[in-house]
Amino acid sequence: MLSRLGALLQQAVEMREPSLDLLEAFTEHWKGITGYYLEATDESVPARQTDIPWRLKQMLDILVYEEKQRPAGETGPCLEYLLQHKVLETLGTLGKAEYPPGMRQQVLLFFSRVLGQVQHPLLHYLNVHRPVQKLLQLSGDHLGSGTEKEEVQFAAVLCAKIKQDPTLLTHILEGKSVLNGKRAQELPACPVEEGAEHPLGTAAAAEPSPPRRDSNLVTALVGLSKSKRCAHLHGPRRHPRHGEGQLEVVADAISEAVEERFFQGILQPQLLQMSELDVLRATAVLTGTVQQIRAPPLLHCLVLFLLGPDRHPEIPGDTPHPLRTQLINRCNHLSDEISLASLRLFEELLQKPHEHVTHSLALRNLEARGYLQRNPPAPDERGPLEPDPEDGLDLEEDPYFTDGFPDAGFGMAKIPLPASAPSGKGQVSEVVSSFLCLVPEEAKTSSCMEEGGYDTYVHDALGTVQACRASAAPWGWPPAPRPLDACHPEGTFYEGHFLKVLFDRMAQILDQPYSLNLQVTSVLSRLATFPHPHLHEYLLDPYLNLAPGCRSLFSVLVRVIGDLMQRLQRVPHFRAKLLLVRRQLMGLVPGEQMDHTMLFKGVVVLEEFCKELAAIALVKGPPEGPP
Repeated sequence: MLSRLGALLQQAVEMREPSLDLLEAFTEHWKGITGYYLEATDESVPARQTDIPWRLKQMLDILVYEEKQRPAGETGPCLEYLLQHKVLETLGTLGKAEYPPGMRQQVLLFFSRVLGQVQHPLLHYLNVHRPVQKLLQLSGDHLGSGTEKEEVQFAAVLCAKIKQDPTLLTHILEGKSVLNGKRAQELPACPVEEGAEHPLGTAAAAEPSPPRRDSNLVTALVGLSKSKRCAHLHGPRRHPRHGEGQLEVVADAISEAVEERFFQGILQPQLLQMSELDVLRATAVLTGTVQQIRAPPLLHCLVLFLLGPDRHPEIPGDTPHPLRTQLINRCNHLSDEISLASLRLFEELLQKPHEHVTHSLALRNLEARGYLQRNPPAPDERGPLEPDPEDGLDLEEDPYFTDGFPDAGFGMAKIPLPASAPSGKGQVSEVVSSFLCLVPEEAKTSSCMEEGGYDTYVHDALGTVQACRASAAPWGWPPAPRPLDACHPEGTFYEGHFLKVLFDRMAQILDQPYSLNLQVTSVLSRLATFPHPHLHEYLLDPYLNLAPGCRSLFSVLVRVIGDLMQRLQRVPHFRAKLLLVRRQLMGLVPGEQMDHTMLFKGVVVLEEFCKELAAIALVKGPPEGPP
């Protein structure tokens, strides 16, 4: 009898439109929270001593209960209210303000519980992922603030959601700069109802956007990893033991999330399939992440994620690590913006104290010194052949050409090739002179300006080279190149994917944008500062006897100079125009449109790059030991 009565009572309750009652209760609790800010008089009362935590808990319970009473995938009125009235946006603002004291902790808990317990996919909604992104910006910013536990919980829930649905990366793994610009496409549209007022009035609704910064889930994890309460994130991943607190348990989950399984299983497939706009966004975010990472375990994980673990010499066309291949390819992309962003990413990587970066990108292919001519060609018994005026000069095999071009006053300093240095290793003064004399006098402009010398480059190179030496000291690099008789190159020398793209880009310096030229030369000069003898030899020794078909940085520059000497003849008043462009770049005269501006800017960058290489060579000195 009692059980039947209970069933009848339950049926009567269900007939009274429980969803309407739930919505009324939900809105009442929300009005109770916002009403506190209109009625409170004592700003020092902690949030936990108010009814705010209780009301937030009731709102959460209502959302969870409502979802269980409705068909899967259907949005209930309470959830619609939360989305349309920007409840999470408002809570995020209150948490940022820390009023009442401890409100940030309550907001983090509510976000974590809603995202963790409500099964309906929420992070695709703009009114959810935008406040989530703002809340992430606060995570790890104020170390020792007492909310690390809640921040770790929040990050752990986001990591779990990304594992379930990798498409959320476009909503979570993006910087604030993206949100200040074009936002990701909102999937399920949930606009604010027309005429709906913000619960806290126009002041909260008109909250200015935070300053631009690249903050996202990964950078938040990096910030949390610096906290003393989360210090164990720096070490190997731990498994929770009996008696450990909740902080250790969820931190363990985050540590797992940022390990290789997270990078390789989720990030990599998404990065390989992104549109061009998403590529640009993701590359900027990665760059920002690389800048901020300091903890060695996280840095090691990120380096392997981006470049892969391979250390053997590369083979042309081989792609054992698809993401590395694609990132390098993007340095020579049809989109100059993508090329620029990708080159900046690699420059940031080269500045990190991790040996695998340099080895993966360059050194692995230089170990056998296969770029050198092993045995000089046997002399022809018939004697030297007369040169055929119809034949063009092979600039790759003779990078010290000084003729072969019409004589119109373009002089090039004669660079003698010492017979006593079959594998290179000219004196430092000769090497410096080779780079400084590479650009013909008729194409130089710095001598006409007050800042024409390269003393500044020497000063900058001194600091950079010293920093590189200190960073590379623990890596055990040899002080001198391997003796040639101990090197056994297999097959034809291949400079590797990264250097190939850089050399190809360098060869286009006269035909590509100024900003791109600056970035290409910046990456190459960074590589040239490293103290490994093979890298020094390959990038900074003009006197190498290159093997047939091989090129070095110097030989690429010589080809560019050859192209320049021919093209300048076809430009009327090129000298005057070149000086004008340099003054424009220095801000001495206003910019104006003229023909061949890209060419002239490329010449200016070329001249400055040669001075920079000369300065680096001067500071580093000659490589030690046998050739």
